This record gives sequence, C-alpha cells and structure tokens, in this order.
Amino acid sequence: MSEPIPSDSSEPIPSDSSVTTAAPVVPRAVALVVGILGFLPVANWIGAGHEAEWYGTVVSEWLNGSLIAVGGGVVLAILSRHLPLWRAGLWAGLVRRAHHRPAVTGAILAATAFVLYAAIARFVLSARPLFIDELSQLFQARVFAQGKLWLDAPASPEFTSILHILNVGGKSFSQFPPGGPLMLVPGVWLGVPWLVAPAVGAASVALFWGIVRRIESRHAVALGAGVLFACAPFVAFMSGSHMNHVSALMWILVAIYALTRQMADETPHPGFAALCGFALGATASIRPVDALAFALPAGLWMLVRAVRRPRCWTEVIAAGVALAIPAIGMLWYNARTTGQPLLFAYVQLWGRDHGLGFHRAPWGFAHTPARGLELLSLYILRLQSYLFEAAIPSLTLAVAALALARRLSAIDRYLVASATCLLALYFAYWHDGFYLGPRFVFLLVPMLVLWSARCPALIRERWPSALVLQRGVWYTLGVSAAVALVVNLPFRTKQYQNGLAAMRLDYTAPARRAGIRNSLILVRESWGTQLVVRMWALGVPHSDTETLYRGVDACALEAAITKLEQESSRGTSAVKRLTPLLRDSSRVIRSEISPDRTERMLPGATYGPVCQQRVREDRDGFTLLAPLLVQDWDSNVYARDLHARDTLLLDQYPGRPVYLMKPINSEIGAALHLLALAPDSLHGAWRPGGTAVER
Repeated sequence: MSEPIPSDSSEPIPSDSSVTTAAPVVPRAVALVVGILGFLPVANWIGAGHEAEWYGTVVSEWLNGSLIAVGGGVVLAILSRHLPLWRAGLWAGLVRRAHHRPAVTGAILAATAFVLYAAIARFVLSARPLFIDELSQLFQARVFAQGKLWLDAPASPEFTSILHILNVGGKSFSQFPPGGPLMLVPGVWLGVPWLVAPAVGAASVALFWGIVRRIESRHAVALGAGVLFACAPFVAFMSGSHMNHVSALMWILVAIYALTRQMADETPHPGFAALCGFALGATASIRPVDALAFALPAGLWMLVRAVRRPRCWTEVIAAGVALAIPAIGMLWYNARTTGQPLLFAYVQLWGRDHGLGFHRAPWGFAHTPARGLELLSLYILRLQSYLFEAAIPSLTLAVAALALARRLSAIDRYLVASATCLLALYFAYWHDGFYLGPRFVFLLVPMLVLWSARCPALIRERWPSALVLQRGVWYTLGVSAAVALVVNLPFRTKQYQNGLAAMRLDYTAPARRAGIRNSLILVRESWGTQLVVRMWALGVPHSDTETLYRGVDACALEAAITKLEQESSRGTSAVKRLTPLLRDSSRVIRSEISPDRTERMLPGATYGPVCQQRVREDRDGFTLLAPLLVQDWDSNVYARDLHARDTLLLDQYPGRPVYLMKPINSEIGAALHLLALAPDSLHGAWRPGGTAVER
C-alpha cells in the first residue's frame, strides 16, 4: 500500500473544467440522497408493492464486513507505526509510467479486462444468452446477420412464440431497438456472439481511462479509477453477458470522452461535438431512455456554450447532424417493422402503457410515484452489494467523497446532472430491472467508480497530518478487497454458474447424438407457458395476457381458452370473454400443486381430468423452447407441444417422425431425452387422461 501520489503540477486543468467557487451544496446534496437511498430501507417504509425483504440480511453483512475491514485496517495502521508494513511512494513509479504512457496503459487495462470478461462469459455464463432479453436480441442479431430486418412469421406462431418476439403483419422480429442486436452481428458472423460484450466492455475500460486521465489531475487517482472500473464486479459480470447495457455504456463513454475534449478550452471543436452527438444517437438506437438522460445535459451545455461564444454554434450543428444519423436509422427500422417511425416494437407489443409515466402498467398494476420511489430505493440498495462485492457497502467511498468535496468540475456537474436525469426517468418507469445487478442504473458506474477512487485522496487533503487515519483508510480498503476476493466473489460466481440452468442446455444435442434428422420434435414446456401462448394465438394482447395469467386460476383459464379455440373467438371478443375470470383475482395464489410457481390456483377449486393431467406433466418435468430460437436446428423442426393443437403441425409436416423432448426427471436443468411417438396414438393422448405411446 502507498499514499496517493500528488499530481504533476505541470499538467494544467482544462479551462472549461474549472471548478466552481460556490459552497459545496450540490455534492453534499447528492451524497445525502445516495446515502438515504443506499443505506435506509425506503422501499420497506412505503408499502406500494415493492419491498427489500432481504434488507435485514444485507445490513447484517454490511455490519460484519465493515467490522472486519475497519477493525483490520485500524490494527494494521497501528502496527505500521512500529513495523515496516508501510512504504510511502510504493506505487509512484508505476503511476508515473502510466501517466507518461497513457496509450500503453489503456491497452494493458483493456486487454486485461477482455481476458477477464471473456473468462466470465465462457466459464460463468456458459457463453449463452441466459436472460430472455439477451435471447431475443441475439435472435434479432441472427436475423440481421442474414441481411434481413425480420423473418417471415410462422403460420401458427403459438408453437414457437416467446415473450419478446413479435409476430405481426407476417413479420417476426424482436421488441428491442435495433442498435443492441446490430452490435452482436459481427460476433454472429464469426460464430462467437458471446465475445462481443467482452470486447465492448474492454473498449469501455480504455475509454474510461482516456476520460479520467484528462479530468483527474491526481495521477494516482486516475490510475486507481481505471483499474477499479476494469475490475468492478458489476462491470465484469455484465460485460460477460449478451445484455445491451454493455454497448450502451460504451457509447455513453464515447460521448463523455468527446465532451471532455470540448471542455478542454474555449476553442470550438465541431469534430468532438459530432462524435458526442453520434455516440448519443447510437445509444438511443440501443436504449433510448439511457440516451435521453445523458443527451439532455450535454445538449444544454452545448447550447449555453454557443450562446456565450457564438463561434461554438458549429458544435451544436455538428452534434445535431451526427446524432440524427443513427436516430434516423432507428426510425427507418421502426417504419419498416412496426409501420410507424415513432412506434417502437415494445410499444406495439405491450401497448402505450409500456412507456414512461404513472399509469396502469402492462402487467396490470398501477405504477405510482410511491412505487417509483420504491424502485429507486431497490436499485441503489442493490448497488451496495453488486457494484464492488466488497466487505464494506459499495457506495460508502462515493458517498464519503461527495460529502468531502468542496467543488465540482464541469464534467462532474455533467455526470451528476445525467445521473439525476437517469434516476428521474427510471423513477417514472414501471419495471424492476434486475439481472446480474440493478441493470437500469448500470450507467451510474463510471461516476460512482470515479468518486470512490477519489475518496482516499480527499481524506488526505482534508486531514493532511493524520497519517494514521490515511493509512487506516488504505488498510481498510485492502482488507475489504481481500474479503471480496476470498469470500464474496466466489459466492457470487458460484451463484451465477448455477443459475438459469435450463437456459444453458444444448437442446439440439439429443437429436444429434441419436442421429435423428428430418423429424418433428415437440418440446414439453410447462402448463403455464402453454396457457400464455394459447392466449396470444387468440389475439389477446400481451398486457392482457399477463394480467389474466397472474390473476386467474390455471384450470379456469384452461377451460375458457379451450372453449374460445373451439368457437374461433379471437381478439377483442376473446378478451371480453376472459376478463370476467378476474373476479376472483384477489383470492388467487401461486400454485401449490405444480412446480411452475408462476401458475395460479384458486384455493378450493376442483380440477377435472385435463387439468390434473397438465399438473402431472409439470411434475414429470418440463423444459424451455426459447433457447432453440438461437440454436441451429439442422433438418429437424422444433415446436412447442400444445397437445390437441399439435394436429396443425402434423398437417404442416406430414410423414415426419414425431418425438417428444422432455427432461429425464423433474429437476431444473436436468438432461433432455427424446421419446419417439406413434402419430396414431397422439389423437388418443389428446383426449382427457390420454397418454401418447412410444413407437
């Protein structure tokens, strides 16, 4: 360990990054808000629908971890006064070399990060899309890789539909904006889509280093921030996934880098302004809300700069034109897929209630300001663990640094403004975005890492003669990092390795091993999934489907859907016929008789032969169809088993051998096997209580 190295006084601080002279109200206000949301169970106090049930457990972990880290730090600091544990300036040479050879430093950081992220992608996340968002975006990337915008929708989409794929107007495409899938296309062409996010994450590390070495005059702090960002577990795990947050962060860092170059002096920089605008437009084509949060403060800054210095209007024009290029591409894509430039696919799929605002959410509940505040509380609370996985709460350093700061630079003010906009926008969004951490606030990581890295230096500046305090801080951080490496990170890694087991399976392997070709393979999914896709097939909108599925007994749904199918009732008529089933929604509970806990049951309801058979099938084991949409089928056809409706498939693929694919047992992620079915027996199996027989 060593003390932070003072900056080289010969390096000037950019003129437009000059600090404010006002009292440090803003950083302290930010510290107060983050401290309240990050340490107190605000979500548990509101009672509007979301709750941090785990708060008591994590508080205990915070206290125990902090006691170990601080206690160890204090002991080591005291011992260092008498034992040679402390060597001032230990890292001085490394810091100087990093500062004088920034390109080499950036390359080393990026290369190291790429190796780390690729290892996580391969050995922790199985080099597969595990989350439904990842899968549907990889699906669209494979469509783009064929030179198409969409695939032809199947004649009976219920056999292959999944949650985030639209089948409208004869077109099949993902609900997500095109930018994220486009970023995956090179990986699809090369056969390694799982390496795209590690490469993009490594680029983000290089960009972040390029930013902090320019905006942070303390060279040791800049290097520390670069290393901390590259190694932050939240960044590392997310960069091993297929999630579009990774690409969005890279483009946002491009925009921030361009802004720092603009802020360097009063000279107009239309080239960097264009780069900033294009990067924000690219972000908008991936995650529009995230782009808006960072574009509003950037646009306001450029406008104010142009008003004060008319020569800088060239920057505003350049940024606007560059931003329009990817934005127009996204609008063109919308026009070609949904039919309207401003109609995004996710709105077409879920309805206008999918957007920002306080209204009825697509899943039936009302999104209110209280609910929005609960979500913000959950996001920030989760950051305490997922950001650094350290012994002490992850936001401790950032909050302390903001509280100690006396002023903010221009780029700091921009980051604070963008972070505020991001939180405000997601405050008005109904969904709880969680995967590998609180993903909706992933773009806050650069700012939080920077302020965390600044904390030891700010403590030294505030109390320059308190050497024991300064050493205690460094030793505390060292112990905290050691606990993360030895305890927390192995636990989290194992958790991720064992999660979503069914999504990791190679669903085409059983057919390859058995040499089965040119066959129809029916995939046994849960009863609940079958009910959902059958409602979609009836033209029930996704939002109404979610409401009905979550509020109606599964057997009651089965009977109602079967009757509608027999009567060919669809669309609005079907919704009107199904809606009265919600009258008992307040008494419906999660199923206690099926392993698929998403299914609902009404206590005391009587299940007839068909429903009893579906429950037995669930207990025998079920699997997933979704991963097959991004796997090569060879000559076989895979489709969801929908029992009596399978006659449509038999008519579509006459003469093909028929197999049923299901797990060998009911354990999650169990190996799959194929059962050869006699087509003549299928009709008997589709009668109540019937069972298909093998050939």
